[in-house]
Amino acid sequence: MAVTDEAIGKIKDMLICGELKAGDRLPPEKELSERLGLSRSSLREAVKALELIRVLDVRRGDGTYVTSLDARLLNEAVAFVVDLHQDRSILELFEVRRILEPATAHIAAGKMTPEDIQALRATMLGIDENTDVEELVAHDLQFHNIITNAAGNDYLGGLLEALSSSTVRARIWRGLTQEKAVAHTLAEHKAIADALERGDAELVRALVTVHISGVEAWLRQAL
Repeated sequence: MAVTDEAIGKIKDMLICGELKAGDRLPPEKELSERLGLSRSSLREAVKALELIRVLDVRRGDGTYVTSLDARLLNEAVAFVVDLHQDRSILELFEVRRILEPATAHIAAGKMTPEDIQALRATMLGIDENTDVEELVAHDLQFHNIITNAAGNDYLGGLLEALSSSTVRARIWRGLTQEKAVAHTLAEHKAIADALERGDAELVRALVTVHISGVEAWLRQAL
């Protein structure tokens, strides 16, 4: 692993110094390994590792390229880890969401367009206590993503998207359905949308804090 780590570090250095940029094709394996003073096997392992975290894109028969390095793409690795978390560690993820999501909504309140508000309200159409878990998860993801996207910060958006995986959301909505708490949660979504439409950033921050904290409190009892 030490040799592979060294190879990863050297490719990272090439990206940091600008020798490699988003979309660039890496030199052939033999040429690159000689230039970096690495064995071809350690370089190959480094490329595999960097492909897994979406830094490199290996195209069979065409070569290896640097990805777009988009924040959301790179955070896919975080989302994978989030899906593996169980029980008490999920609470730690919600603590992070409780810090980041209200701040994101506060930023979004000053930037949301009438079209954003319309899209936000559209996610709630036809959603009620009788909606199945899959649709509730889809609504929840769309609702929060619209707000996050309106904030206009790709890194913040990518991180929140990674922390809010579909797997974790499905588990929560299934529990809320069983406890007849869906209507209350949807009412909170409507209140958030109303505050966003008025552009009341402080109220939006407060409502989102209460919303995330409420789900977190339910999780503490359920786990």
